[in-house]
Amino acid sequence: MVLCPFTRYLLRFVRFAARMQPMRILLNVSIPHEDFNAAVRDGSVGQKLKRILDDLKPEAAYFTDQHDRRGVILVVDLPDPSKIPALVEPWFLTFKANVELKIIMSPMDLANAGLDELGKKWA
Repeated sequence: MVLCPFTRYLLRFVRFAARMQPMRILLNVSIPHEDFNAAVRDGSVGQKLKRILDDLKPEAAYFTDQHDRRGVILVVDLPDPSKIPALVEPWFLTFKANVELKIIMSPMDLANAGLDELGKKWA
């Protein structure tokens, strides 16, 4: 898997931050039509999706389109960066999907970020 510079930076940040507490991650999954259609035709799509979702235990999961493909948006907790393959490999191996990872924060996380102090320091 080839990672862009920002993704490499993001993964380094996740490794550092994961030592402190679990992180909330947004997964954007884009699934090619051919592999998903094949699973629909052979009747296995429901079982495959259920298996992945049961394993990932997302806080939220939404099915939508992603870049003119079928898509899934998931919110999951990442307890440790070594768990990233467990989040993405099921989608790669089952549907040959593309997956984007983004760190996300709740309003409480943002409130605890110290933005006022950062503003004073860097303004």
